[in-house]
Amino acid sequence: MNFTRLVLHKFDPEKTHDLAVGACIAAAKVPFLTDVIESLFGLEDSRLTVSMGNLNFPNPIGLAAGFDKDGVAVPILQALGFGFIEVGTVTPKSQPGNEKPRLFRLRDENAIINRMGFNNHGIDCLVNSLQKIKKRVPIGINLGKNKQTPIEHAVDDYLIGLTKAWDCADYFTINISSPNTENLRDLQQEQNLKPLIETIIKTRNRLASESKKYKQIWLKIAPDLSDDDILQICEIVMNSGIDAMVVSNTTISRPKPDNPLMNQAGGLSGKPLLNLSNEVLRKVKAATGGKIGLIGVGGIFEAEDIKAKFDLGADLVQLYTSFVFNGPRFIKKLKLKLVQALE
Repeated sequence: MNFTRLVLHKFDPEKTHDLAVGACIAAAKVPFLTDVIESLFGLEDSRLTVSMGNLNFPNPIGLAAGFDKDGVAVPILQALGFGFIEVGTVTPKSQPGNEKPRLFRLRDENAIINRMGFNNHGIDCLVNSLQKIKKRVPIGINLGKNKQTPIEHAVDDYLIGLTKAWDCADYFTINISSPNTENLRDLQQEQNLKPLIETIIKTRNRLASESKKYKQIWLKIAPDLSDDDILQICEIVMNSGIDAMVVSNTTISRPKPDNPLMNQAGGLSGKPLLNLSNEVLRKVKAATGGKIGLIGVGGIFEAEDIKAKFDLGADLVQLYTSFVFNGPRFIKKLKLKLVQALE
């Protein structure tokens, strides 16, 4: 860990995150600084390009949702070398999220526990931010529901986000798996999931027909599902028109309960999630048979972790926690190792 990050990690995790996002916003306003950052941290190699459906990615390493909830840091994140960036989670209305403290850094475990609760400034703010940005890599929008929206009306929130942000994204991720919004994970149950997906896909298809622009729909699932739940979800997805599954969100389990902070409620991300998310990825791959795209998420800290997810069936990967712990040079380091493995 370099000196700057060592100092930053002495501060409250949420304040540190806000400082990082603020630094991205400020840097993007300085003439030519984005190009300088790209020259220092960027690295592209044609051998790393990936195609999935109608989308082309300069490399397979994406930034998971959560870092840039309002789409304000995209120019610098692109310059740092991500192959795609997922912003959000965004809800129709602005909401403050859960009470603080709600973000906990477990340095020894290379892990984070969060119970943020979809804090964001709302879909209109996100759209306004993205309309000002020149996209250089695929941009996805992670959609959620407002805390006050009853579960039986959750689909309305997803449709608002999909419709309002249609022209701003290359794909949309339906987040039904965060543990930090009450009852949200109930949307993974068959009686809720099937009509939810059917309505979203019907609206997607209508918007695609009207705009002549096809946008992929991804579904993000939890790593805490039973085998029966996984099979049931995959069966629904395979018959729905969903383009890809994101495997997986944070976990409510505690694989390493030694740290006192492990007692904090919320979703655990980082290195302790690797084995659990990989096991779910393996099961989803077996259930879907390679017929839809798979994005592997959870516990990636080394190029070998990326390769393991590819071996288990992932087409792309996303990370977040390891980026927080390792800093802006991390993506270039991973890509260098992936290129070296091809030589």
